Amino acid sequence: MTALDLADDELGGILAYYSTHHTPPEALPVVFTDFHRTLAPGGHLMVVGRVGNGEHRRERSAYGNHPAYFESYLLPADRIAELLGRAGLVVTTRLVQEPAEEGKRAIASFLAHNPDEAPGGQGPHPSSLR
Repeated sequence: MTALDLADDELGGILAYYSTHHTPPEALPVVFTDFHRTLAPGGHLMVVGRVGNGEHRRERSAYGNHPAYFESYLLPADRIAELLGRAGLVVTTRLVQEPAEEGKRAIASFLAHNPDEAPGGQGPHPSSLR
């Protein structure tokens, strides 16, 4: 996600589903800027993941009886929204679901879009209508 091999304005939408919370916080501005770069004007982004208070956790979980190690960086939802905005994206919807069980993490969903217009100020870029 830190170096998408895609042309500028190539995508009409991006879904980052439970992926960005595994990215170190210092790399998120790069990720979100690349999302903005690759999204066509008017294109949409949905980011869904776990949120928290700046926690860093290394976890071990078994998938199919195979150990899997991963790291989670749980930032506050406000911080994620701020980083999306700094990257040039407009957050239109944010939903934070608090955990129903003890020991679980809150989940946040963000819907954002690339507000840039087509060259010449002619409204949304035609590629965003794909």
